[in-house]
Amino acid sequence: MLTRKQSDLLEFIHRRIKADGVPPSFDEMKDALDLRSKSGIHRLITALEERGFIRRLAHRARALEILKLPEAMEARFAAEHAAPEPDPKPADMPAEIAALAMNLPVMGRIAAGVPISAISEVSHEIAVPGTMLGSGNHYALEVRGDSMIQAGINDGDVVVIRETGTADNGDIVVALIEDQEATLKRFRRNGKRIALEAANPAYETRIYSDEQVRVQGRLVGLIRSY
Repeated sequence: MLTRKQSDLLEFIHRRIKADGVPPSFDEMKDALDLRSKSGIHRLITALEERGFIRRLAHRARALEILKLPEAMEARFAAEHAAPEPDPKPADMPAEIAALAMNLPVMGRIAAGVPISAISEVSHEIAVPGTMLGSGNHYALEVRGDSMIQAGINDGDVVVIRETGTADNGDIVVALIEDQEATLKRFRRNGKRIALEAANPAYETRIYSDEQVRVQGRLVGLIRSY
């Protein structure tokens, strides 16, 4: 189970090795992941090495070897080189609605409760009405937990997220805490402090410095199965 940043770095290294035959430099990795310092890259590489995805080779500059990829990432790379197939109409959706629908990747589960590690691998896709989506990139997450029930978000719902790194006070966002843990909460900024508010009185508001929290996206829609 990888965090979003760990997965992004692993994919970036893999693509560069495939394209150039050598891994990227630490500066290139830092710029690609929009990190402030190379120390963050060192932590991510150590985490990937500990999980058995890469290996550092001693006494060689820029010496990284990919040992394996997550199954979902491996399948995605294989699909990129396969012949494209037309998207089928969802079996239970009328043709006129299916024509307006888009398939979004479901990126795993997000905690609406105590923060948990975010799964950044695509588990499957879900058809979403095009009217729910605006400009920009979107993805979906399965909700686990009940901390947002008073905002109408229940355990088991699928939330549709527009990728963005910014948020206004009151927005419900996917927040990545210290590049490790992700949660779905209402965003409040007060100076250099950020509050992540639950919508359930059983959960306390958590306060962080702005350096500890990165907004990964904003809630734009919700899908529920009965």
